[in-house]
Amino acid sequence: MSERAARKETANVVWSGSWVAERLGVELVGDGKPDGDGELREQLGLALRRNPKRAHLLVSNVLGKHVPQKPSVVYGVGFELGRRVHALLGDAEARRAVVLGYAETATGLGHAVADGLGVAPYLHSTRRPVEGVARAGGFEESHSHATSHLLLPEDPNLLAGGHGPAGSGAGAQTGVDAEADAGRSADAPLVLVDDEFSTGNTVLNTIRALHERYPRSRYVVVALVDMRSAADQGRLTEFAAEIGARVDLVARSSGTVVLPEGVLAKGQALVAAQESAASGSPERSPERAGSPASETAVEPVRRPCTRVDLQWPAGVPDGGRHGFTPAHRAALEPALPAMAARLAAALGDARRVLILGFEELMYAPLRLGTALEGRIDAEVRYSTTTRSPVLAVDDPGYAIRSRLVFPAHDNPADGPGDRYAYNVAGAGFDAVVVAVDSTADTPELHAPDGLLARLAAHTDHVLLVVVPSYVPSEDRPGLHPYVPSDVPSAGTLNPTPNVSERQDPRMLPEPLRGPAFSSYAPDDVGWLLQDLSDTELEAPTEEREEAIQSGGAHYAESLPVEYQPSAQYQELFKAALELSAARVARAVGTVTETVLAERGPRPVLVSLARAGTPVGVLMRRWARHRHGVDLPHYAVSIVRGRGIDATALRWLAAHHDPADVVFVDGWTGKGAITRELSAALAEFDGFNPEIAVLADPGGCVRTHGTREDFLIPSACLNSTVSGLISRTVLRSDLVGPDDFHGAKFYRELADADVSGHFLDAVAAHFDEVVDAVDADVKELLAADRAPTWEGWAAVERISEEYGIHDVNLVKPGVGETTRVLLRRVPWKILAKRGAGADLDHIRLLAEQRGVPIEEVDGLPYTCVGLIHPKYTRGATGADGKAVESK
Repeated sequence: MSERAARKETANVVWSGSWVAERLGVELVGDGKPDGDGELREQLGLALRRNPKRAHLLVSNVLGKHVPQKPSVVYGVGFELGRRVHALLGDAEARRAVVLGYAETATGLGHAVADGLGVAPYLHSTRRPVEGVARAGGFEESHSHATSHLLLPEDPNLLAGGHGPAGSGAGAQTGVDAEADAGRSADAPLVLVDDEFSTGNTVLNTIRALHERYPRSRYVVVALVDMRSAADQGRLTEFAAEIGARVDLVARSSGTVVLPEGVLAKGQALVAAQESAASGSPERSPERAGSPASETAVEPVRRPCTRVDLQWPAGVPDGGRHGFTPAHRAALEPALPAMAARLAAALGDARRVLILGFEELMYAPLRLGTALEGRIDAEVRYSTTTRSPVLAVDDPGYAIRSRLVFPAHDNPADGPGDRYAYNVAGAGFDAVVVAVDSTADTPELHAPDGLLARLAAHTDHVLLVVVPSYVPSEDRPGLHPYVPSDVPSAGTLNPTPNVSERQDPRMLPEPLRGPAFSSYAPDDVGWLLQDLSDTELEAPTEEREEAIQSGGAHYAESLPVEYQPSAQYQELFKAALELSAARVARAVGTVTETVLAERGPRPVLVSLARAGTPVGVLMRRWARHRHGVDLPHYAVSIVRGRGIDATALRWLAAHHDPADVVFVDGWTGKGAITRELSAALAEFDGFNPEIAVLADPGGCVRTHGTREDFLIPSACLNSTVSGLISRTVLRSDLVGPDDFHGAKFYRELADADVSGHFLDAVAAHFDEVVDAVDADVKELLAADRAPTWEGWAAVERISEEYGIHDVNLVKPGVGETTRVLLRRVPWKILAKRGAGADLDHIRLLAEQRGVPIEEVDGLPYTCVGLIHPKYTRGATGADGKAVESK
């Protein structure tokens, strides 16, 4: 045996392919990158199966099929691959692309790739014929347990590239619209998604079959791992040349499988020996053998199963069997939090939960899992049942430790047979949520030897959720493929040309979500931004300041280098958070209750990125904690002097009633953004320009948690307290007229991220501030809250008194002063005489940068930061840090 085959990942964790590697000499060899072998082994284990063409099985640790994994990891991996495809194709081609996933293993992966790509419609192949739905094609997967794949799109034009509104039972297009859509979608790129490439035969068969019926000039093939040999790679290149099309490949990792001579026969003999040794157990017939008696020889248990009504949104398909459009996605996303809440309530105090999907039904349970992860403290894992028989061996060096066997329960076209759930028995789950579609909710599922009974022998709590099986029908009222059924048409919401006519909603980008973009949970916030993480945007602070003040560049065209806090500053942040968390919680409760009272019952929170985003997440948490209400929450970019992101507004108008939108920010300074928003929204009908903030020391808004200028700890840091997202960027060469503004996701700062800690620390005080919040809200609702603009008057006065003559260089309030010290070139700090602990972090930052602090009387703010009025690099002090004051 080679050293590679025996290597352990760590001192205590054995590679889950070592058992097969030791006995058969199979090796996984990386693509030559540093630790390429280790990267493959992190993703893949090995198992054995009874298969006449290939005995070994590559078992993915991130797919969520055979190995239970965190839903956020599974979804994040697919979403990130979709973002890579988007970058490869470019915006224009990505908007026209169609994504095709492979059944059954890659149905969820393909769907996640489509989400990451943006507005692409999605279809997956299926092994379930559906009466009344015509085949649009098919192909063979030669090495699979079940080889035949059917393509059953509801819209017959989907694979031809003409995916338009006519195809989803919503009524025909006009001739002009149909012609325009056909022109827009002609020769659309086809993105094919599978979990692995071993030989490339499946991809060749697919492209060959589809190219004959729907020829196109470009294909993109996507997989978690590319394990083809050099010869197989050459075959794909030759085939692309033969058909005259471009074929690109996007894979998370690549390498090869080294198979010694005679490995197939040796593997088959090893499977037979293992099955024979286990055949004495009643649950270990030759077809069911290989699992440890301690895990699968347990008799089924008759235990009540809790059925949970998800209230799945009407008209939304259960998956991509017949196609899944951007509007289906738009209808599903806001419904996920409420469905997760119903599931969380039924789970009670479960500490380790498995979401178990069903064969091709992978995406719906996966998204339920991602929504559930952000809602409960329990450990959540996700996997699905499968048709494929695999040998199970209870050894830490083997990928399939256990298997449950149960009869098929969806009346399959190929007749009855066994089905399997791997690595569930003995895994310590105290609750298992079984997710099936309604076609599979049959007596066989509930039978004494059915899946539910098998699971009951290995967990204390079995829950069942049933997603309605989507069946296409010409007369079905259904869901328009681009506009959710419960949202008025874009024309109804936005009669002005600025919103409704500038861009077809189907062409709008989709929100980014964690974990692929930001460290927040997916349902915490949808970022109406584009990901510029791979673009070099940072510039030294001094260079930025000189360019900004000279008029050579706008501040939103570049990013400051992210400030990395010292250990002393990090401790100061922790102390500040401990000191002010209850105060922040009270302000969060007060502003949220005010919004619910005046803009309820289900306002749509839209944070101004990025300072508003943690506030929006906290407001969402308060509404859920206090009222059990899940509020939609998005983050948008607004840029002083440039206005709000118009594409983001069009997206909001296409998916929500603009009257429900409540803009959220962290605090007010002099009210510049308040004025900016009001001016920007003048062009867009239906949106209310008022901003809800935690703190309004400037007297600029009606809706606030307090008007005191106090330390909001999220102002102390940059991205590491805001989901690792940068300040937003607006630059003409990066952001087109129909693009979202941009931002970067600083994944490399994950070790310093305190975003979740900040949220949890504040939310921990929600219960104790309820009475104070109720009193504050009662007082506020009865008071005159008209803006006084006291802060603006103070800023104008300071600007003149200190000879600055530019209000943009005067940054009032604790939050804005902190930003001056972190991002700009400060001149001096004005502090209210006698200000206490709220300014500890300001004093530390000022000391580190050599900036003087001047105590003054009669200041309406706790402090004010002044940017040097005539900055050049020559104005830097002798120590290279401070700007010399005059």
